[in-house]
Amino acid sequence: MHTSLADTLKSQPNTHRYFTTGFTERTGLGWHQPTPAGAGGGHALSVVIPARNTAYALPAVLDALIAQQHAADVEVILVDDASTDATFDIARRHPALTTAVRLAERRGSATARNVGARLAQSPTVLFVDADMVLSSHVFADVVTRAAADTVLTGFRHNVTYQASPGGGPVLPDSPPCLTADHRVTWKPPVGKVLPYSGITLTDELDGRPLDATDDFQNLGCGRSYYDWDLPRMAVTALLSVPREQLLDVGGFDEEFGVLGWGMEDTHLGAALIAAGCLVIPLRQAVGYHLDPPDAAAQWRTKLATWPATLAHYRHLLSLPAPSGRSHTFVTTADRHLTNAEVITR
Repeated sequence: MHTSLADTLKSQPNTHRYFTTGFTERTGLGWHQPTPAGAGGGHALSVVIPARNTAYALPAVLDALIAQQHAADVEVILVDDASTDATFDIARRHPALTTAVRLAERRGSATARNVGARLAQSPTVLFVDADMVLSSHVFADVVTRAAADTVLTGFRHNVTYQASPGGGPVLPDSPPCLTADHRVTWKPPVGKVLPYSGITLTDELDGRPLDATDDFQNLGCGRSYYDWDLPRMAVTALLSVPREQLLDVGGFDEEFGVLGWGMEDTHLGAALIAAGCLVIPLRQAVGYHLDPPDAAAQWRTKLATWPATLAHYRHLLSLPAPSGRSHTFVTTADRHLTNAEVITR
């Protein structure tokens, strides 16, 4: 008999206080404190952005990367998943990018992220969605705190699309708010089955997943907070992972992209946790998530496929924890790159 991924997760703690306090003792900087401009010298970071029809948001996203204040060696890799709009044209011209890739056919965000991670040269990979506008200290926050066994999670503040006179999206005047993320402030429905856990709440809940779990520490060893467990906290809208561990677990399972939307980041989180990684939040690392003009229609399409991707995730949980898959990861990513257009500066 094998030990399943689900059973392995039950034996993995997430007690990271020693790591965060150690950082503060070494640097004099609070773990959740925005990092001063110019920090990060001597460190390297690979930023991977999967993109599919995000021309409405991409200029603002890439401009925010240019505005990052750090001293690290940073490369930015965008992988266009065969967009049908101007996404790749924007990417190939923008100075924020080190590498722009256009896949020959649509493969899904899991494949796009894997291709980007294959090209990455740094020990730390920061995944950023192509509709996430980051605060100027995020690169420095990540690169000064990353380690070979940590998964660092940022947060997102959704913004309803509104076109500016210049044609781009309107951004709020104030900084993005941490409490806008559902992992921080959560208002679940009453009397309805929560699809991830299968539980039904009978009373209203003022949910506080981040605070109630002591920065996710109490989610270790397979524990949960209502509908949330530790793998679900790994959201690739803004997520830093160690590249060596990412390759060893095989990266993102690309079957998720075939089935539809969702759960590929949850599965990656589970795989990295099983490999011994800690999941640690960065409360100061928050970005604006720019909703598309047709957000309601896109959400209906995405949620219609979620039962299939959830079922696939449940199946993967029943299998052994993935490991030793670096060679397969590289071979598969190289195959995707065979017919891709690659522009490197």
